[in-house]
Amino acid sequence: MRLIRGLNHLEPLRDGCVLTIGNFDGLHLGHQLVIEKLAEHGKRLHLPAVAMVFEPQPLEYFLSDHAPSRLTRLREKVIQFAKLPIDELLVLPFNRALADCDADDFIRDILVDRLRIRHLTIGDDFHFGKARRGNFALLQHRGAEYGFAVEDSHSFEMAGLRVSSTLIRDALGEGQLDQARQMLGRDYSVCGRVAHGDKRGRELGFPTANVRMFRKNTPIVGVFAVTMTGLDGQEYRGVANVGTRPTFDGGSKVVLETHLFDFNKDIYGHYVEVHFKKKLRDEIRFSSLDELKQQISQDVVQARQFFNP
Repeated sequence: MRLIRGLNHLEPLRDGCVLTIGNFDGLHLGHQLVIEKLAEHGKRLHLPAVAMVFEPQPLEYFLSDHAPSRLTRLREKVIQFAKLPIDELLVLPFNRALADCDADDFIRDILVDRLRIRHLTIGDDFHFGKARRGNFALLQHRGAEYGFAVEDSHSFEMAGLRVSSTLIRDALGEGQLDQARQMLGRDYSVCGRVAHGDKRGRELGFPTANVRMFRKNTPIVGVFAVTMTGLDGQEYRGVANVGTRPTFDGGSKVVLETHLFDFNKDIYGHYVEVHFKKKLRDEIRFSSLDELKQQISQDVVQARQFFNP
């Protein structure tokens, strides 16, 4: 898969492409089905399969800190896309120019002139362009005019419910990791580089690998049994806290702190992935460090019991 950051880096597609557009937040099973079907069209037409995403996501641009929590930041999204049969991932910066772009201009200038699309797979509730005036019907009409087919991506359902990023976000917020796992097709996870913290965990006897979340909002908060990958080909078990550490400072910055069992290696700077297995409890404020230390000990016992029932 080739990652393309902006139209300026897009090489001319002489014969065109098959395309899908969306946020693809989480790249859940419904998204994966869309990509697989798009790849089939690409093979049939002998054209590259291209996915277009926006950064930041449109609601983040318009709502800023009030936007819904994000399941996957861009780098995590790229990692998941690379596992799918997609040829090119085109990331467009969502800015004032794109927000003000007329729907017809978007179709003509970007989809037709730049991408030369031959087939477009899109949700029938997709809206785009200034004031969200562009929709599925307009794409169908312009497709007939410019010579590209438009296909509804259709919804993917499980247990009678439409799988969506919103439903996964709600499941994570309620601590229903099994439900989220079923819709994602994998454990919910967070990727990031291990950074230096204030060494509070070490002082308490539970050293942690600290990873910045780099999200304005997080869909998951609390204490969890987790595994970590990305170090040396092995999977390590541990317990993790996601939150603002109210016992210490209670600031607005969300941090992921992971204590790995029976582990004593210097992993600063490593890019790791933390996989959330089970929620143990909510994040709470303790009146003393002794109380916090006692609770962490209980969290470790509970997490170990989860892995070794």
